[in-house]
Amino acid sequence: MQFHLLFAFVAALVSSLCFPIHSEVYSLCLSTGNAEGLGDKRRGELDRSLDILGVDSDKRWVVDHPLLQDNITVRWEASVIADVLTPFVVENNITVILTFDTQGISSHPNHCSLPFGASLLSRRLSSTWSRTGNTPRVLGLLTVPVVPKYLGIFSVPLARARIILSWLMPRLFSPSPTILTSGFGEYLIGARALREHDSQMKWFRYLYMLFSRYMWVNEWVEIDPATLSNQW
Repeated sequence: MQFHLLFAFVAALVSSLCFPIHSEVYSLCLSTGNAEGLGDKRRGELDRSLDILGVDSDKRWVVDHPLLQDNITVRWEASVIADVLTPFVVENNITVILTFDTQGISSHPNHCSLPFGASLLSRRLSSTWSRTGNTPRVLGLLTVPVVPKYLGIFSVPLARARIILSWLMPRLFSPSPTILTSGFGEYLIGARALREHDSQMKWFRYLYMLFSRYMWVNEWVEIDPATLSNQW
């Protein structure tokens, strides 16, 4: 089975991950990151980062929509996000949308808006695609508390132990979400890709590279569009 995976992210960083062999990966960034007037520069940085991550140049897009501008004080409208996502999802037969969860990792309101828009799109397509294909699944990158967020490389054995325990003792440990872990090779690729975002490489970004769990472990939880619609 071939998966068509679409990253619907605002953030400039797409962490290096291991995908199924028969997957096609697409990247869609819903903002140029122009809050500081650096949108054009950040487009180029994202391109170089995606080159390192191995996303084909014809499978990546950046949107510059007047209602989806980078702003740390504004939540985006779910309907606008869904409208923007629709042609990319339909034309490329996307089967899985990867985005943030409702907490947005850092609670950035733009990030937090994305799963609502992706879920709205999924609900819209559930009727129109019912006879022609599968509605795309929406997976959100799990936001974790502050302490485990900065365990760095130690997050890998802890994540793998959780997977094993959920297999051995399912009554005591809830089933693990989809967990992807990086080895040293994948970590170095992710670090190289991150460093291409020169305009954002402040001192704390280097600490992020050293200590962030997200450089090593990504947990993806499936978002139920029906449930999420009641929270919007």
